[in-house]
Amino acid sequence: MIPKSPEAIKNIAVRTINTEAHAVKKLAGYIDDEFARAISIIFNGKGRLIVTGIGKSAIIGHKIVATLNSTGTPSVFMHAADAIHGDLGIIQENDIVLCISKSGNSPEIKVLVPLIRNMGNNIIAMVSDRESFLGQKADISILTPVEEEACPNNLAPTSSTTVQLVMGDAIAICLLECRGFTGKDYARFHPGGSLGKKLYMRVSDFFMENKIPGVSINDSISRSIVEISSKRLGATAVLDEKGNLAGVITDGDLRRMLERSADIGSLKAGDIMTKNPRTIDFDALAIDAFDLMKQNNITQLLILNNGVYAGIIHLHDILKEGVV
Repeated sequence: MIPKSPEAIKNIAVRTINTEAHAVKKLAGYIDDEFARAISIIFNGKGRLIVTGIGKSAIIGHKIVATLNSTGTPSVFMHAADAIHGDLGIIQENDIVLCISKSGNSPEIKVLVPLIRNMGNNIIAMVSDRESFLGQKADISILTPVEEEACPNNLAPTSSTTVQLVMGDAIAICLLECRGFTGKDYARFHPGGSLGKKLYMRVSDFFMENKIPGVSINDSISRSIVEISSKRLGATAVLDEKGNLAGVITDGDLRRMLERSADIGSLKAGDIMTKNPRTIDFDALAIDAFDLMKQNNITQLLILNNGVYAGIIHLHDILKEGVV
């Protein structure tokens, strides 16, 4: 074991990052007509995309499948070694196979590829050399060559797996945009966690559980205080004689009133309310409500349903639900 100083360790890390960054930068030069054909075949295919590989390429394949499935391209991972021991049945008639291999000459690949060809499925290779076994036997080859691995022995798959991963992302995003895949589509596949909640939870999902504070423009200050306190949202809407939204009174408005005036007996709600309060639509995304509160440094928003006051959403509602 050779001990390394902190400075030496940092230099090794920087060298690794720079080596892989260089490999990724050069990858753009290999986006050619073959790549475009591959995207067209996958996009127009009637089946799934079966992704296969061996070793570290297989691990990259798992991630590519996850990205494809979450962005609208049905995909399945099939390990190349398992495929020749029974898992070949995963492949159905209209499926397309994406085979990932750095060398394109692995023994398992040499066994697997002819079997897939006999089944009549299209094979897309992600390979470093079109002259390799895989490159020659595939219908289309997407090139992912690297000059060197980040490993000082130029052995451990590092730069090569990085460019495979990046190329997989390029494939997924091309297909995403070809499909016109939207945020709403993405939300259907990501209902869990804060990401899903950002994409599908709406203002209407929150305020229904809240009470709806409201006072008349001519109500007394004491009535307004009771309304704010009893509804526990830190604010109340103020409505005019026709029931339309006229303003809002918050805890802060009450504090500022007390600082300005000792005699509050003659004041009405309309005297201290904030006119033209910030509002949000009933069907707006909860994350949009959060962003609006953040931008305006407030903790409540009045909710409108077809222009009519419908309630209040509080910052704590959004935080408690884990949207952010």
